[in-house]
Amino acid sequence: METTHPRLQALMARATAQAGASPQALGLVYPCDALALDAARRIQDSGMARPVLIGPAALIAAAADAAQVDVRDFELVDSGTLAPDAALHACAMARSRDLRALMKGSLHTDELMAAVVNKDTGLRASSRISHAFVFDLPRYHKLLALADCVVNIAPDLKTKKDILGNALGLLQKLGIAQPKVGIVAAVEVVNPSIPATLDAQALVHMARDGAWPGAIVEGPFGFDNAFSKEAARIKKIESQVAGDADLFIMPDLNAGNMLYKSFNYVGGGDCAGLVLGAQVPIVLTSRADSLQSRMASVALAVLAAAPG
Repeated sequence: METTHPRLQALMARATAQAGASPQALGLVYPCDALALDAARRIQDSGMARPVLIGPAALIAAAADAAQVDVRDFELVDSGTLAPDAALHACAMARSRDLRALMKGSLHTDELMAAVVNKDTGLRASSRISHAFVFDLPRYHKLLALADCVVNIAPDLKTKKDILGNALGLLQKLGIAQPKVGIVAAVEVVNPSIPATLDAQALVHMARDGAWPGAIVEGPFGFDNAFSKEAARIKKIESQVAGDADLFIMPDLNAGNMLYKSFNYVGGGDCAGLVLGAQVPIVLTSRADSLQSRMASVALAVLAAAPG
């Protein structure tokens, strides 16, 4: 596994230490290819979590053979042949607290998330469901979170409030008692022609009114002065957040997704990611993810699922 991102490695070490001798159950939903079974083996070997395989027993067994994994090493819950059935079964197990987190196997993301957001049988909680990445970037001095780059396409102010609250909850589980948040837009001044700057202004006012105790929320920022203290200095922006943010709230999915991929492919970063706001944290994997990213995402889920 890559070792060029020490902060992600530290997350994994922390999750393993927290798991100790009694790792929590992680539901691997529809793990019907070799990649998913290899992930199950690596998770089990790491000690971070105890994978529970949920899906059609025959297909899982075939995938285990292809991955040269002994399926008898895992708890297996046979949920029938269809991927949506596996997702429904996993959600039921999570609701009953038999699982403390979920991880996408080889089913489509929309099949898993359709079960998660089902109003009657899913995992909805009081907040809108969102997503956050946590990045280890070579040119940044600490972990940096981005939200939302995956789930909410064009969030309105109410949705951004939930995105921010969900992400802050995650950062606080990581031990960041006073997270610094930059609300990012195209420019760093409020412009009625750019709705994201109005949303940024409103979120800052909510923070000042006590919406997120302990958090420091500022914005709007252009990306340059959010990321770089020097850029903020040149533009005469006085800020506690500029150049030292723990979290960027992005204006929409287009901006967030492009920045996330730029961080990885251009900036040399790597990341862990989670779906937040459901009753349990959910790891959404991609075949393009590095092994380190997949394992770090499991570590993030383990830490997010911790009580307290």
